[in-house]
Amino acid sequence: MFKYRRHVLSCLFLFSIAFMNGCSTTADVANQQEEFGSTGVFARSVPGTGKTGCEAARRALLSQGYVISESNDAAVRGRRKFQPNGESHVEIEFNVVCAPNSKGSNSTTIFANAVRDRYSLKKSSTSASLGVGVLGSVSLPIGATNDSLVKVASETISSGRLYKRFFELVERYLDDTPAKEGGTGDSKDRNTDAADQ
Repeated sequence: MFKYRRHVLSCLFLFSIAFMNGCSTTADVANQQEEFGSTGVFARSVPGTGKTGCEAARRALLSQGYVISESNDAAVRGRRKFQPNGESHVEIEFNVVCAPNSKGSNSTTIFANAVRDRYSLKKSSTSASLGVGVLGSVSLPIGATNDSLVKVASETISSGRLYKRFFELVERYLDDTPAKEGGTGDSKDRNTDAADQ
């Protein structure tokens, strides 16, 4: 009897150690994913003000089919929808924040963050009940089928390639934005000079 109890206690002890190690491993993986690094995947410094930086980011997202839901001098938010197949749906939301650097530097750091939401098609059918005299109520497999999208995953995209292409596109539109603003101002000055003459 004593040996049996000793054997049971030993098994419980080993099981508890294995369980704790499993929890520790899961926590370590989560911590590794949340570590703050020095990589500049999500940020890039560009010349100009926060206003011109966010305007360039807005144009970059618009050029790729994103629907802009928020846009101001300090932040831009856009969303794009994808349909990989008939059973799944994907949405990517791009969040951009433009923070001016130190005073006098005439530069801005653009922070970008893309979140991908995955949805799966869930089908549910409703059966119709039919009353038949003595038999009572009988459920028949006929009726409407309701399809609904259910979110199954949500994650921050960490692919450096995606953000590299985004920032390259922002810089391309950043080169156009000041030129257009300057051209408008020069045109206005010329019109004023012509009117004075």
